[in-house]
Parts: sequence; structure tokens; C-alpha cells
Amino acid sequence: MSSVSDLVGRCFRVSSDVLGLLIRTLRDDGYIAIGPRKVGESIQLEVLDSAEDLPRGWGDQQDAGTYRLVRRSDAAYFGFNLGADSWKKWLDPNRKLLWRAKREGESWEVEQAHTQVRRMAFIGVRACELAAIKIQLRVREVSRLQSNSTDTNSSALSAEVSVEAPEEPFLVGLNCSQAAATCFCASVHTGPAFASGCDLVLTEVLNDDDHYFLIQILTKRGARISSQFELQTSIADDLAHIDRQVAQVSDSQSRQLNISNPVDFFSRRLEHSHWDDVAARCLSCANCTLVCPTCFCSTVEDTSDVQNAVAERWSRWDSCFNLDFSFIHGGSLRSSTRSRYRQWLTHKLGTWHEQFGSSGCVGCGRCIAWCPVGIDLTAEVKYLSQATR
Repeated sequence: MSSVSDLVGRCFRVSSDVLGLLIRTLRDDGYIAIGPRKVGESIQLEVLDSAEDLPRGWGDQQDAGTYRLVRRSDAAYFGFNLGADSWKKWLDPNRKLLWRAKREGESWEVEQAHTQVRRMAFIGVRACELAAIKIQLRVREVSRLQSNSTDTNSSALSAEVSVEAPEEPFLVGLNCSQAAATCFCASVHTGPAFASGCDLVLTEVLNDDDHYFLIQILTKRGARISSQFELQTSIADDLAHIDRQVAQVSDSQSRQLNISNPVDFFSRRLEHSHWDDVAARCLSCANCTLVCPTCFCSTVEDTSDVQNAVAERWSRWDSCFNLDFSFIHGGSLRSSTRSRYRQWLTHKLGTWHEQFGSSGCVGCGRCIAWCPVGIDLTAEVKYLSQATR
């Protein structure tokens, strides 16, 4: 067996049984293995105890306002697209304690919340989701610098997600085998191909009765874990197969999002009448922001017990679609659905560039699939592009 350093940058064949060994090896190394599981009628990202927890043989059908699981005719472990939840819920929990205060006689003693650092391993990270993870990290880093304070959650990862550190998730990427009807990552250049950023990248291959994985080892950390596997040297056609599969997924995406100058594009269309048309359909339900892997709006809640002896402050996810989110003295700044949808879309695709140096959209298509009325942001942008004002 080659040394750990010799494995980095190479591609190997491994049997389909490697997933069970991968989960066991990561658990033995102190990681909590997290990946896709079938929960009810959807695929969700939850803790994995073994490969049996993976939704083997399940696929899905997605389109605007549509999501349903379907049985596949094969035994693919990853024969589905993205579910409703993203890795955001593990990197930034939807509800977390900020501080707790207890009454001690006539005074109060404040206890700062301490986040327990867990060594997490993410299994099955798609390319668009890796891009979303990097965007989340950038948002938190900018927020930390602006507030001149340290967010204990932002230290879970560094800007380089593949840098070895005990508290950083071990990232197992997954090359997509098909695109959902809602996917448009190719047009926003976040996928479907991986360039770097993961420790390992898996490609599932099913040829007749032959079922195996191609594993690309990108970091020393990935090589150390992979050294426990029975690695079969790949052949030239294996890398060609990965390229063909990625190209097929890219070419099959029917939706596109192309904006050459996004800040200027939206600034010249703030009073366009189409915002009224979207508002007539939008329910302001906030589904799009909750399933989005990059949305980061939050609010704080203060609570106390009935004896007024313990007070707590919690942070929880919020949405710019909620009327109270923009409430200040005198009322809400964005009281209409029109203004709230416009705020979300122009920030996500436009002014996000000014704040964080990139778009806030990775082309995962979740907001399209999980919108109850099937509003499609790619279609809305296409319509807006037909007019200059």
C-alpha cells in the first residue's frame, strides 16, 4: 500500500461496500457521520449509524412546486437529487442559546452560552452545496469583522474547508449522476464539477450488475481515512467516465440564470411592474429562504420562566419575507409582499456581490421546488431582462 502522501491527488475504484467502512472509519476516528436519510417522504441530512441508513434505491421527481420520492429500478445509494434541508442546519443551527441569566437575590448572574464543538463528517456533499458552505463561511467572517466580535459558530470552519483541524467537518463530495428539473448550477458556475474543497469525492457507477464507486482523494486527511479501504487502481476510462457524467449532468439542465452585471441589472428595475405580478402569486411563506443553503437572516428571542428567576436569549432563523423582520419604531419598512420579494431577489442575486464578493445563489433549485405556488426565480429574472426599466 502506498503511503498516505502518495494517495493524494489520485483516483481509485472501490466496491459499493466502501460506504459502510467509510462511516465506521469516520466514527472510530471521532467524527459524527452525517448524510442523506429517508425521513417520511423526503430525503433529509441526519446522523448515519451505518450504510443501511442511506436511502438506497430511492430517487425523486422535482419541478416548480413539486417534490416526491420514487422507487428506482436499481440499488443506487445516491440516485436522488437535493432534499429540502442543507448542510446549513449543521453549520448554523436554526435555534441556539446566546446567553442565560439567573437571579441571585437582588442581582442577576449572566452565563454566556458555550457551543459544544463536534467533529462532523458530511457525506454526499454536491458541488453546489460546497459552494454554499463557502458562501456561508464568507458571510459569517464578514459579520464577525464588522461586529468586531467572535462568533463561536464561525470557528467551526475556516475559509479553506479542506484545511485540517479537529473541529472542521470532513467533507465527502459526491458527483451528481443526474440533474433535477430545478437545477441550474452550471449556469452560475458552482457545479456540477468539483475543483477542490473536499477531502474525498465519490462517483457512483452502475453498469449492468457491476456496482462500484470511484474515489478521488484530494487531501491528506482524506488519504488517511482512505488508507483503510481496499483501493483498486483506476484505469484511464474511469476519469473519462467522471468527465462524461459531469458533462451529461451539466448539459441536461434546462434552467439557466445569466446576469452579466447583477448590481446594475436590478438597480435599473426596482420599479418594474413585474414585481406586482410576482407579489400576486407569492404567499410570503418564507419557504424559499428556509430551504436556501445560503440565506442567513436571524432574529433573537428573549424568554423568562414563570417565576422570573431565569431569563434566556436565543437566536433563531428568520426570513426577510416575514412582516416583522423589517419592523422598527413606527412600523415595517417592507409592508407589502412586493417589497419583500424584491428585497430577497435583488439582495440574493444583486447586492450580495457588493457585500460578500459573490452571488448568494448556487443554483441548487430548492427555492423553485419548495415554493408552494412554483415561483421560479430564473423565469422572473428572464422576464425582468426583457425591459431596461
